[in-house]
Amino acid sequence: MNALSPIPALTLRAAPLDDPRLEAFVRGQAGATPFHLPQWSRAVEQGTGQRAHYLIAERDGAVRGVLPLTEIRSRLFGSALVSAGFATGGGALAADEGSAATLADAAWGLAQSLGCPTAELRGGAVPAGWQASTGVYSNFTRALPADEAALLGLIPRRQRAEVRRALASSLETSAGNDRRHRNAHYRVYAESVRNLGTPVFPRALFEAALDQFGDEADIVIVWKEGRPLAALLSFYLGRTCQPFWGGGTWAARTCRANDLVYYALMRHAIARGCTRVDFGRSKVGTGPWARKRIWNFEESPLTYAVRTADGAAPRQVNPLDPKYRLKIAAWQRLPLWLANRIGPVIARGLG
Repeated sequence: MNALSPIPALTLRAAPLDDPRLEAFVRGQAGATPFHLPQWSRAVEQGTGQRAHYLIAERDGAVRGVLPLTEIRSRLFGSALVSAGFATGGGALAADEGSAATLADAAWGLAQSLGCPTAELRGGAVPAGWQASTGVYSNFTRALPADEAALLGLIPRRQRAEVRRALASSLETSAGNDRRHRNAHYRVYAESVRNLGTPVFPRALFEAALDQFGDEADIVIVWKEGRPLAALLSFYLGRTCQPFWGGGTWAARTCRANDLVYYALMRHAIARGCTRVDFGRSKVGTGPWARKRIWNFEESPLTYAVRTADGAAPRQVNPLDPKYRLKIAAWQRLPLWLANRIGPVIARGLG
């Protein structure tokens, strides 16, 4: 009887973000998200100044798994190693469970060597030795029909009526990633998050993301008389559209622009050949979470994996934490110009 050949050892190393095998591997995996692509890591590093790390697992020279990481440093919120930074997804993306577990172990080792007391994996199975964080976020998705003519009939009755009223009004929609759309998106998004009581991310992050993803990212805007009311910045991977950064102004509520931007985005995604929209996560109990439920998107509770050094307190950046209540209320009263000036300094440390 012939002896079984030994399985080659799995090797781990830090990979440069320009290694072409990273993108090729990610695009070939069923569970891939835009946040696993090196484009995302480059955009975060360029747009926030937070350092990117990218681990790769190999066997016989073939990629078996990848793990994008962001080293978050903040005087207000502490330090953490996060996969993926500034994203709603991430975690080890691997061809087998063994590779995923090995990558998670390596991430914790890297966190310790960098002096980060917390590591967080936003996706994938919870590795041994890590704690599961649940109940904070839900993710929302929906399948798209092949023909946009069928889309309106699939929308729940109440929202369908709102969309029809919006379509009959003077509102207009457009899509693009040019300067006009970028300026309009930031204007709307900055006002939206100020109204929610949270600081806006640096404009450089949005610019870097759009530049890195190129034709695989764009912005849908709802306009009224040339003024932007609602906006969604989306990424495309395979046949999935992922609207990620979006919001609406106060005026959007009375004009039904928030409903119209969802509908316009789905029409645009169908025109691009998408079969699915991943509307991303929302914090349970918030307004965005309630709105997505009203639209009857498919809801899935999210579980993240967190590991904290012995004796260290877990990093807390959830704005629903009671200790942030007064700060949020104060932020909502800030003049928009002031919130936009100091917000990015704070938000770059949220990760």
